[in-house]
Amino acid sequence: HPLETRFVYYYTILCCHVVMMNDIVLKVVCNFKINLEITLAENSRVLDGWINPPPPVYMQYFFFNVTNPDEFLAGKEKPKVTQIGPYTYREYRPRENVTFLENGTKIFATNPKSFVFLRDMSVGDPEVDRVTTVNIPFIAVMNELNSYSFFLRSFVSMWMGSMGIEVFMNRTVHEVLWGFKDPLLSKLHTMRPEVDEHFGLMYNKNGTHEGEFVFHTGEKNYMDYGKIDTWNGISQMNWWSSNQSNMINGTDGSVFHTFLSRKELLYIFAADLCRSIHLGYVADTEVKGIPAFRFAPPSDVLAPPDENPNNAGFCVPDGDCLGKGVLKVSVCRQGAPIVVSFPHFYQADDRYISAIDGMNPNEEEHETYLDINPTTGVPIRACKRAQLNVILKRVPGFPKTKFLNETIFPIMYVNETATIDDESAAQMRTLLLIVTVVSNFPVIIVGLGAILLVVLIFLVCRNRQRKNEVKRIDFTEAFHSFATAKDETAYTQVSNQAEDSPENRNNQPLRNGSYIAMSPVEAQKC
Repeated sequence: HPLETRFVYYYTILCCHVVMMNDIVLKVVCNFKINLEITLAENSRVLDGWINPPPPVYMQYFFFNVTNPDEFLAGKEKPKVTQIGPYTYREYRPRENVTFLENGTKIFATNPKSFVFLRDMSVGDPEVDRVTTVNIPFIAVMNELNSYSFFLRSFVSMWMGSMGIEVFMNRTVHEVLWGFKDPLLSKLHTMRPEVDEHFGLMYNKNGTHEGEFVFHTGEKNYMDYGKIDTWNGISQMNWWSSNQSNMINGTDGSVFHTFLSRKELLYIFAADLCRSIHLGYVADTEVKGIPAFRFAPPSDVLAPPDENPNNAGFCVPDGDCLGKGVLKVSVCRQGAPIVVSFPHFYQADDRYISAIDGMNPNEEEHETYLDINPTTGVPIRACKRAQLNVILKRVPGFPKTKFLNETIFPIMYVNETATIDDESAAQMRTLLLIVTVVSNFPVIIVGLGAILLVVLIFLVCRNRQRKNEVKRIDFTEAFHSFATAKDETAYTQVSNQAEDSPENRNNQPLRNGSYIAMSPVEAQKC
């Protein structure tokens, strides 16, 4: 049938185009994925967002106020603390001195951080609110003298007592955080000018950076995008007791490579922890309509060597290890025996939690995690939580410590948070929609081919049905015509009188063929 023939012809041409288009689309998809392998290319939008991150970053500081310092020092009670905070600051962290190196494969940058106090997001005024906490300069000096003679330690103890310097101090939150002129350090400064007479947990950190970084741009391999090549000119630290522990692994936590897998371990170098840590996949989540993988540090990150042999290098001196969930970083803090942990000793040994009255660790408030979109590798929500502690213990020659058992004493913890802003979220949703459409285009083409095949089968069947109907109609009409013709050619009498009527026989001559066809015909005469 002409219609069926034409349709099959056109459909064959269409199928050929679909096959060719599918091949082209596969190439386009591959090229698109290659282009999506984000790099820090010069003059790119990715670079602009890396230099000036749009999402706002907030730093929340929580302090542990000691309510029974005298009873604790007398050995009558275990320390009781109450949490005060948050004191919230907006953090600005643009990258500066950005310079491309080695034909654009690496990039140099510093990352100074500035903080602005936000009163409406805080519990009070840090310049008014006071906190009783451990006198860290006192502990630092006492720890420094631990290797000296007993008589020197006793002399220094009496000297500090004459100045009214105690194990605990009462200062404003602002002083503890951003610094004050400490009387003990001021005395030491007169004898040793290299000793700074000011002390603060964040002293000299407002407007300064944590070091000079060289990052991989990802031009050679997109898997290296954002990874740290060197920090302060070194590619490996020398504080810890093993090469593995001294390695500078991963990124700074702001970017990761595209197309993340749930099976991956993500590495982050944390300068404030003096080490790299790894994060493992936890669960799928969603932030502002954007799908994400949640990664968090597993419990083995701060596990002792008997649980995680890879952590043996963090025991300095070699073999001097703390328990689960804490890390001594005094090797890179010069002086005070500083220990870091997760807030409220989350994921730490119960002995650290039970030693302090007021610790209530829970996952929701104290877990560190990153929510990362797996397609782009961009963190869309981050919560970095870390607690600063100090080791309190008995030191011979310092009578004020004679009732102390070794205790990891909490000072404060920080909650650093960032969530993608609405404008960036809308742009990412659009990008992900394009990625989804382009990635699934071959499937769409195959689906279109299947639909066309179904349509073809339907039309062919319908066309054959119509042909059968036409044949039945033609046969019916032919049969009807034949029946009509038979009826019309039936013999009829020429005269109304009866054939055997004597009158008819007498009056009319006989005719030969008087009933031929549809009209009477004269008989041929001999």
